[in-house]
Amino acid sequence: MTTSVSGGLAPVRAVLDNGAIVTAKRSTTTPAVTIHLGFLAGSVCDPPAHAGLAHFASRTIDRGTAIRPADVIAEELDRRGVSLSTMVNRHVTALICTCLIEDLDDVLGLLADIVMHPVFPDEEVATKRGEVVTLIRQDEDNPAVMATEGLFADLYGADHGYGRRPRGSVETVGAIDAGALRRFHSERVRPGGMSLVMVGDVDPQQAIDAARQAFGGWTGAPSAPVELSDGVPASVRRVRTIPMMNKAQADIAYGFTGIRRSDPAYYAYWLMNNILGQYAIGGRLGDSIRERQGMAYYVFSALDANLIPGPLMVRAGVSPTNVDRAVASIDEELERMRADGPTDREMTESRQYLIWSMPRTLETNVGIASFLQTAEFFGLGTDYDVRIPGLLQAVTRDEVHAAARRTLNPETATIVIAGPYTRT
Repeated sequence: MTTSVSGGLAPVRAVLDNGAIVTAKRSTTTPAVTIHLGFLAGSVCDPPAHAGLAHFASRTIDRGTAIRPADVIAEELDRRGVSLSTMVNRHVTALICTCLIEDLDDVLGLLADIVMHPVFPDEEVATKRGEVVTLIRQDEDNPAVMATEGLFADLYGADHGYGRRPRGSVETVGAIDAGALRRFHSERVRPGGMSLVMVGDVDPQQAIDAARQAFGGWTGAPSAPVELSDGVPASVRRVRTIPMMNKAQADIAYGFTGIRRSDPAYYAYWLMNNILGQYAIGGRLGDSIRERQGMAYYVFSALDANLIPGPLMVRAGVSPTNVDRAVASIDEELERMRADGPTDREMTESRQYLIWSMPRTLETNVGIASFLQTAEFFGLGTDYDVRIPGLLQAVTRDEVHAAARRTLNPETATIVIAGPYTRT
């Protein structure tokens, strides 16, 4: 079954007999095709004792199959000028590459072998474990990472899928062997949880037929869904410090449990977040804390609405002597937004910014593929790009103000500060 819409990106979408979803979009920007292959196998799937398993699997999945050792895979990719990258977030593991049109069939066949038949050789696992441990130690030496991961742990709990460290710890990664990787692959990488997007100068139906040839014979029931609690919004203000006294900069992660992506208020929150810490030089936060007060190396806000209520977070990097002032200024800007809401001018300019910046995100095949994968993941429809302007235009100032009152309460903020800072 295939479907398409007129206007906008107008991709063609098909569901294969095994449940795999394939979306193709013709783009004549370059004589190449970007392939974005995703699976419902993100870090929330990690067993608590094996935190970091999804990340580890993403780094070893292409290190050999039943018929191709790692060096053969590398040679086949290199011969076609293809660089294969992997990405893992909380819910999805993805493999991404770009190839010439004439190589599409062969590259899809190679990707199918990689994701269907990986063997996770012991020697490759040992090598990659050392690389992952190095990355973990680099994270533990980075105040920005420690503050952000600490905030997620405090908002959701260290045992929650959102609260665990995505790469795990040195101890949990040390306990992951080839057997654990094979079990994870068998349980989580299945056609029923697969979404394949192809964007390039190729006929969409031709691309879908090529995907059917490569993946259509793969069988396996969809993975069991991971049960995640919504997390309990904080009722009091919480502040925690992570001492890193050898650093020159302190990093602040300040946030709240926010909303689901499916919440009807999402577009009001999107506008509110843009006004607060995104628009122009960083919204109100950037204008106040960085530009007028000169306190921050960077400051911004981010809204991570997801399958469960994700965080609305303010991030800032400051001199240790400015931590208390910066936190107080964040409090002040949130209180102001909560009390007064946005101005009419802010509403107009932020709407225009979000609507008119979208075409820039869709200028490349990679950008289009990422957008279509996100739309597929959240069930937004193949015409989502066409509907975005109307969805934003429909948001009222009162709705944005209501979103601020609902969430931006400094008295219930969770704050984590990492760096050379001692709380007084």
